[in-house]
Amino acid sequence: MPDAYELVQLKNGTWSVRSTAEGETFHPVVGPEAEAEALYVRGLQVAERMAAHLEGPWVIWDVGLGAAANILTVLRALPAGDRPVRVLSFDHTLEPLRFALKHSATLGYVAGHETLVEELLSTGRIVRDTGPFPLDWELHQADFPTLLNGPGATSWPSPHVILFDAFSPGRNPTMWTLPVFRRLRELAQSSTPCAMATYSRATLLRVTLLLAGWHVGVGHATGEKEETTLAANRPELIQEPLGLEWLQRARRSTSAEPLHTPEYRQQPLSAASWSALQAHPQFRS
Repeated sequence: MPDAYELVQLKNGTWSVRSTAEGETFHPVVGPEAEAEALYVRGLQVAERMAAHLEGPWVIWDVGLGAAANILTVLRALPAGDRPVRVLSFDHTLEPLRFALKHSATLGYVAGHETLVEELLSTGRIVRDTGPFPLDWELHQADFPTLLNGPGATSWPSPHVILFDAFSPGRNPTMWTLPVFRRLRELAQSSTPCAMATYSRATLLRVTLLLAGWHVGVGHATGEKEETTLAANRPELIQEPLGLEWLQRARRSTSAEPLHTPEYRQQPLSAASWSALQAHPQFRS
């Protein structure tokens, strides 16, 4: 029986992890650290926003822990100090993380964090007062959409940033539905300024985010993509919001209607969705 994961060397010489079962490579083209730095560190301005955060812990939701490249890269970028950092990582499997730990020297981004990752895998939660900042890192291994709708979700601390890195909608449609992003918006309370980044620039995704109640804009380029997507619960967190020109393109698109159920398909906007988009505060002047 073949291994579920394997190391792959990308064209730029860096190494990443590939899921043989899903047929998808984590962080393809530019590699794990480069993509995480562009999409999440710079795209979400995590260091600058945390430095300006003066009360309570800085909260990160890591949706799609995978082999931990995103969260480890973000943690390295945060400013040292007394401000505590709270991380909630979500994934349905820990096998990519175990694989990354086994190959930490080759992957690079895990090097120096082996003890931290080992403890997380062993106990499911790390609480440390030592290091560059106090850290409380909690692992949730379960189906994420199910967790979102469970009673425990209301007790999670409201996030300041969300790293959203699920497999593509074609491979994993359950993670990209309108109900998922609507529930995320409910839990990202408006009293806590929150921004979320993801690698996709698909019209379907951006329509879904808007109809779920987010403000949506163009995210930071990653090297392989000229655009990604940034969403936020406050408009001032979006530097380049989608405008009326994008709205008209969405209306003409043949793949814009959100996934209302976890079955992937491509459809143009319904009349109801088009009406709701036009009424979004982002497009009203």
